[in-house]
Amino acid sequence: MIAVRQTLLIIGVVAGCIDAAIAAARQQAIVPSNTDTRVRAIVASFSKSKHVTKVRRGVSHEKYKEVRSEPVVRSKLESLSGTYEVEGLHLELHLNVDANGRVSGSGEEQEAEGVTRSFGLSDGKVEGALLTATKRYPDGATQQLEGVFINMTSYDSPTDKGVTFFGLGVLSNPINISGLTMDKFFYRHKR
Repeated sequence: MIAVRQTLLIIGVVAGCIDAAIAAARQQAIVPSNTDTRVRAIVASFSKSKHVTKVRRGVSHEKYKEVRSEPVVRSKLESLSGTYEVEGLHLELHLNVDANGRVSGSGEEQEAEGVTRSFGLSDGKVEGALLTATKRYPDGATQQLEGVFINMTSYDSPTDKGVTFFGLGVLSNPINISGLTMDKFFYRHKR
């Protein structure tokens, strides 16, 4: 009789543990991780759609632009290594990514009109599509770097097949360039 009670007690404890594990797994599936939330927020900031039609003096002028961005997760993280550049601006990243997702590298950015500064990257890592690292400047200053590897497809009309580029979408502190204040940049993969 005692053996039966002990067996039932053990079964009850094991069943309780299994129920708790299942509940925790369900909760994890329902609540996205902070990484997933950041990836979605950054990717959304690199997607846009604009369709405007103006009629002047009986002539219709139509403007259409759509940009769709999707996060890119690669099984071979080393393939994310390379040079990334924001075309037309002096913004460049050189990334070295190992098989475990650790990132090192360097870069150059425009601090002000005609003034650039270099930096090194430390404490970098890739989790899924999210890249985080610390920029370290020669004067000892630091700044956080956060971006998402994305495929960005641009459409110039509703029937356009689109052009896709792979790169890194980065949110940063606002930078004033040619009178424009910008706080997000698409670093296109060069090689």
